[in-house]
Amino acid sequence: FSHQRFVANSGLVVHPDYRNMGLARKIKRKIFDLSRKLFPHAKIFSITTGLAVMKMNTELGFKPVTFSELTDDEEFWKGCQGCRNFDILQRNNYKMCLCTGLLYDPAQKEVAASSFAKKVVKPIIKKKAPNKMYKK
Repeated sequence: FSHQRFVANSGLVVHPDYRNMGLARKIKRKIFDLSRKLFPHAKIFSITTGLAVMKMNTELGFKPVTFSELTDDEEFWKGCQGCRNFDILQRNNYKMCLCTGLLYDPAQKEVAASSFAKKVVKPIIKKKAPNKMYKK
């Protein structure tokens, strides 16, 4: 959506006969990995009212965000028309709903990884590196 700036990972429903087997988690991981591979710079988002989906997304690195941080692409929001809360979304100009918006931003992950490397990895390397003062 929005010229490949966003990818949606929403709409996962597992039939009741197949729940509590880890199937949703496996599907969610595969979809996430495929989205990252095909659109490495795109922000990946999901909207949900389900606690299980929120937990899975959080484990993948998604952060809760306001709807204003999600796509403004009308094609995505058309997919919400079948939801019983669609009138709430419409009344709020697609900026607020009963769903929680979750966003994975690869740019923030790169900054966090870089920060981690500077704050944690470099000091460890310095401590483990042989000190030139003790060489003869």
